Amino acid sequence: MSKIFALSEASSIAIHSMVLIARSESVLNAGKVANVTGFSKNHIAKVLQRLVKNDMLNSVRGPAGGFSLKKDPKSISLLDIYQTIEGNLDIGDCPLSYELCGFDLCLIGNVVNKLTAEFKKFLQEQTLQSYL
Repeated sequence: MSKIFALSEASSIAIHSMVLIARSESVLNAGKVANVTGFSKNHIAKVLQRLVKNDMLNSVRGPAGGFSLKKDPKSISLLDIYQTIEGNLDIGDCPLSYELCGFDLCLIGNVVNKLTAEFKKFLQEQTLQSYL
């Protein structure tokens, strides 16, 4: 089935994990996140390590270890999380990133850029605090 919009598994893991970690009163490990989300523990661990490297999470190793937020949930937007995984969400001139177009008017009507702008705005307005 075709979709206009699809969130990558890594982005979905990052957003869902960050909300779970923000809700947790103690550190949360990849296994616990996997139990709740159904994603692969190994994939979750890789995504969480990327969030650690980008100063969004603290990591404690060992049997009693896990992850905790490094910043206040009010200061972390879903856009921050998304862009940590996917890179900057940019809106270009051509929604298909063509450098040369033979048409004077965009055949797609720039709907892709409009949807991207709306998605970016939504993610920016939502913080982890919104889901606690």
